[in-house]
Amino acid sequence: MLWRALQRERMKILRTIISWIYALVVAIRHRLYDWGVFKSFSFDIPIVCIGNITVGGTGKTPTAEYLLSVLSEKYNIAILSRGYGRSTTGYREVTIQDSYADVGDEPLLLKLKFPNHPVVVCEDRVAGIERIRKEHPEVNLIVMDDGFQHRRVKAKVNIILIDSTRPVEGDSMLPLGRLRDLPSRLKKAHIFIVTKCSTQMSPIDRRLWTNKLRSVAYQKIFFTRYYSPMIEPLYYYENREEIDYGRQAILVTGIGNPRPFVAEAVMRFSVVEKLIFPDHHSFTVEDMKRINELLNKYPRAIVLMTEKDAVRLRRAKLPESLMRAMYYQPISMRFITGPDHDFVNSLIAEIEYGKKKRDAKPNSDEASSNDAI
Repeated sequence: MLWRALQRERMKILRTIISWIYALVVAIRHRLYDWGVFKSFSFDIPIVCIGNITVGGTGKTPTAEYLLSVLSEKYNIAILSRGYGRSTTGYREVTIQDSYADVGDEPLLLKLKFPNHPVVVCEDRVAGIERIRKEHPEVNLIVMDDGFQHRRVKAKVNIILIDSTRPVEGDSMLPLGRLRDLPSRLKKAHIFIVTKCSTQMSPIDRRLWTNKLRSVAYQKIFFTRYYSPMIEPLYYYENREEIDYGRQAILVTGIGNPRPFVAEAVMRFSVVEKLIFPDHHSFTVEDMKRINELLNKYPRAIVLMTEKDAVRLRRAKLPESLMRAMYYQPISMRFITGPDHDFVNSLIAEIEYGKKKRDAKPNSDEASSNDAI
């Protein structure tokens, strides 16, 4: 017992030291960008960046889905993502026929939901934006998914997501804590969205969050929660039985923060087993055997996962009995402070800010195609 306690203390000290070094490296990198040693690029098209300063799921994909749904009537939008976890590199435009392994699960999910919008993966965001501009001249707004730390691109609007179940204050830099960027960077946000808010969040709670987050007068703060409609079957079969709430359920998920999903499922179903995997987990043959064994143990149960998990299994070759039992939980984002158009109007105002002046006189700092490459 004493030896294990000493080992844990040593590991904590080591993580603390690494955390300090990581924080120093991040701070130096930001300084080099601030001083112009590292170059940032602006573009003649507005870039809306959806980001955060923590690891784990804060709701970037549902937010991107929401932006596409509410801004599509006014703008021709393209989505740009790094395509985390994909096996390919370089620029690639996502198609609905792609495998998640080639383009990443989140970009593929967005493409499946919005097939008429260009969805692009490219680890070099500058090159990705320039290629979009060349191949899709109709695009007049780019939503950059998870690009807040990518300082080479100057976003017109930074939307920073904060998970209400994982406050930033009191947290530490990686690997001691969950911060991947300095808390001081929050002052660069134009809009904060506090996600995954509980139904018990009071106006006083929201005021406290506002006081903690807002450091610049122009920053706007919105609070959201997820709405979960009826579950959907992962595979289509005729004469599929209706699934009632209270049914036994085996939860299977590999996302950044599974707690809200699990909490929602526990309220709706009789959860008999939970298989929690790391974020972006690629399900293996052994994983599926384990799920099948649990289904044999609970033959009346359904296998329930998130929509992002479902994308990774949509082409899996599985026994029919298992395929019939598999369902996913769609989610959508809802604002709990004021109507949606408050957020939409605020976002459009940020996107359009300075547009008349820019149209009249091109910004000399904006990068041309040749400059950005």
